[in-house]
Amino acid sequence: MLALLVLLFVAVPIAELYVIIQVGREIGALPTLGILVADSMAGALLLRAQGRQAWRRFNQALAARRVPAREVLDGALVIFGGALLLTPGFLTDVLGILLLAPPTRAVARRMLVGVFSRRFVVTAVGSAGAGAARRARRGREHDVEGTAHEVDPPHLRP
Repeated sequence: MLALLVLLFVAVPIAELYVIIQVGREIGALPTLGILVADSMAGALLLRAQGRQAWRRFNQALAARRVPAREVLDGALVIFGGALLLTPGFLTDVLGILLLAPPTRAVARRMLVGVFSRRFVVTAVGSAGAGAARRARRGREHDVEGTAHEVDPPHLRP
């Protein structure tokens, strides 16, 4: 965890500054600043468009009475990608665009689901028994009771 924090708060800003300086040397300071401002503005527009689309899919999932797990993860990735695009720097912009573009966002979503599905085991109890009858009387027959247990990957077990 400490290595991740060092990477985020030390290594990434240093790498961003290095790339900005190198681009500035090649094309000049004003064009570099112009590109950084333009891609932040484009990122804000892309964030708004993709955010609306994610919100619309979220509401469609709710209207279809299904759990909007994919839509929630997409929304989180859109927000994260937009934040990266609004952050000045070329490296974060590339990652932000990748998270905002639907095809590459789907790849990122599959990777995250793969990581978390190995980390957590979810056990659900179906709609049998007295609890299901109580939920049905209250009009909530689609509710599911369950528990989740955190599982350490084999390489982290003591």
